[in-house]
Amino acid sequence: MDGEKMEITMHLFINLSLMIILLLIGFILFGKGKKTLLSKPSIIILFIITIWLCIQFSYVTVSHVRFDLRSLPLIIGGLYAGIGPILSISIIGLTSLYGVNIGFWQTLVVYVPLTLILWRLYPWFQNISPARRIFTTVCMGIFIGLLTVFSIVFYHIPLNLLDASFASLVVPSLGIGIVSYSLEFLRKISEMQQELIKAEKLKAVEQMGAAISHEIRNPLTAASGFVQLLQDEYLPRQKRKEYLAIVKDELFSAERVIQDYLTFARPSLEKYEELNVKRELRQIINILQPLANQNSVDIMTDFSIIGFIKGDGQKFRQCFVNVLKNAIEAMPNGGYLHISTEYSLNLVTIIIKDSGIGMTPQQLERLGEPFYSTKGKNGTGLGMMVVYSIVRAMDGSIWVESEVGKGTTFHFEFPTISINKYEQTGSH
Repeated sequence: MDGEKMEITMHLFINLSLMIILLLIGFILFGKGKKTLLSKPSIIILFIITIWLCIQFSYVTVSHVRFDLRSLPLIIGGLYAGIGPILSISIIGLTSLYGVNIGFWQTLVVYVPLTLILWRLYPWFQNISPARRIFTTVCMGIFIGLLTVFSIVFYHIPLNLLDASFASLVVPSLGIGIVSYSLEFLRKISEMQQELIKAEKLKAVEQMGAAISHEIRNPLTAASGFVQLLQDEYLPRQKRKEYLAIVKDELFSAERVIQDYLTFARPSLEKYEELNVKRELRQIINILQPLANQNSVDIMTDFSIIGFIKGDGQKFRQCFVNVLKNAIEAMPNGGYLHISTEYSLNLVTIIIKDSGIGMTPQQLERLGEPFYSTKGKNGTGLGMMVVYSIVRAMDGSIWVESEVGKGTTFHFEFPTISINKYEQTGSH
């Protein structure tokens, strides 16, 4: 019999447990997926459905009085979303569907005043601290519970007053506190994420400014110094030509840094054309052959017979000049550079493998990161940024394998042109 005396409380505790489980599942899905903001009509519909479920699974006494957790979505929706009056009217309307009895009149007594209260509290509620918001929601839950207990006493409803009071005052207020705390926690996490993103953006801007400023200042300073020397009226003609050539080289160096940055900032391709991968790579190798000879690097190739992709030829050459140049410079004491291609109906794969110094796992993880370079002071980090940007713009993918002392291997994959396109090209 003692267990039966607290039937209402036990029923609501079970309902509250199910709601908390659903809330936790929602948080897990929210954490794994992308954040999506619901429109206000969607929020209203969601809360009305929740209220209907609370009423549908309520505990009905002999006198047709319903005990449920409808106050939970009402208070949360009213104070956090500003839809209290709509929800109050919805509660009264949904309750009337189950019959105009003493439970309906009790609902009118409790929830009609709440329409005005929630409407007036909403603007104030948004401007107070999180702790006060949680306290306010719990107090509202207790206030509704007190009104419910008062109406039970006023209408002389034959119920176990202890059970009804505990079910009206404690269980809903506990659930409201848990949900309110969870919302504030989620809001805090969201604010921290936004602050972190903002800090990362500011950090990136600072790094960008420092890197660009440093790389442009050096050649401009050198050019400025030689321009001052050129102002000497008695400077020999040969020296004047030599200084002018140095100024030109330094200005070209500054222009190249700016061009690399612009390529990274605007990776979209200016034009699309059919690229013969084998022919493009041979052209790039011819450009870099003197550098390879200077570093005692032997270049070996193994190209598939066919392999055509769609992209910007100039950007493609810029991309692989950067990669091959880095590979050659990673072998200062000589070595082997192996370049191969593979063809399938869907992909053209380019593999570049060197026998250089390799990279640590930490370096490999940061490869392609803005303004990060494995060359230390001798690199800007713009080269690999450009590589990754161009590959993305051409709908390609890139991944790198490396081991210290054993070299590095770059894998590139690009969508191939249809087989009919290949056959037409081969026939010419």
